[in-house]
Amino acid sequence: MTLPATDKNSADAIPANSANWGLIAGNGDFPFLVLEGARSRGIEMAVIAIKEEASPALERVAKRLHWVSLGELSRAIELLHEEGVKRAVMAGQVKHNKIFSAIRPDWRLAKLLFSLPSKNTDSLIGAVARVLEDEGIKLVNSTEFLGPLLPAAGVLTRRAPDESEAADIAYGRGVATQIAGLDLGQMVVVRDRACVAIEAMEGTDETLERAARIAGGQRLVVVKVSKPGQDMRFDVPVVGLKTIAAMQRSNATALAIDAGRTLLFDREAMIRAANEAGIAIEAFAPERIASGDEAQKSAAKRKS
Repeated sequence: MTLPATDKNSADAIPANSANWGLIAGNGDFPFLVLEGARSRGIEMAVIAIKEEASPALERVAKRLHWVSLGELSRAIELLHEEGVKRAVMAGQVKHNKIFSAIRPDWRLAKLLFSLPSKNTDSLIGAVARVLEDEGIKLVNSTEFLGPLLPAAGVLTRRAPDESEAADIAYGRGVATQIAGLDLGQMVVVRDRACVAIEAMEGTDETLERAARIAGGQRLVVVKVSKPGQDMRFDVPVVGLKTIAAMQRSNATALAIDAGRTLLFDREAMIRAANEAGIAIEAFAPERIASGDEAQKSAAKRKS
């Protein structure tokens, strides 16, 4: 897993004095990419790894690593202070169902959970970010070290979406933006301008599997968006090789994502796999589609 070369503009975003960085690690490849990106700029992060989620392989790549359980907010803060961390990055998914059903919170997290006006993930992690900042630890955008993995707008694969796929994408982006605005999910699966499945807590793979069952093997289109006003400090949309594999299993032939707000893990390998599978991938500027009406106008324009 190799991070693409970093461009000058993204490098300039990192302060010259880059000591005292920390990483709060969940599952998947994201934490490894952040560590690699930080190390390429001379930053050795202290890692707070979540036992229920993070990979044991982190022990082989992180020089300063501590394990905490999902509910141990006080312990995590204590360790960050011991490591002298002033700026931290959250990277890696924490499954939504674990956050609200499978943890035993310490007193600080229990108090925070009780105070939440709504029990969604954004509300919880936003509150954790405020606690960290009260402790003198600034939570930084999770993509700070990963600029090359954020695509610009345009077609990323050899082929562009065909007319039918483009119409489904335009429709799906309108629906997905509305759903994401309610913090219900960030992905929809579409067939003939009808929403076959909406992602909730189950995640991308299970949503695609459900859509495939409903569609009975017919061709599908996948649309993944960022939330309106997406907080890039956490819960950034991610696609990668696993996404392409899941799409192949589900007969999904096109993928639409938000430019500049979606991480492409193993970017070159992912696009190569999509090309080999005949899957089209296109990135769109998030502001282009803000409502269902705009989606319909966009579809009509592409047909003309």
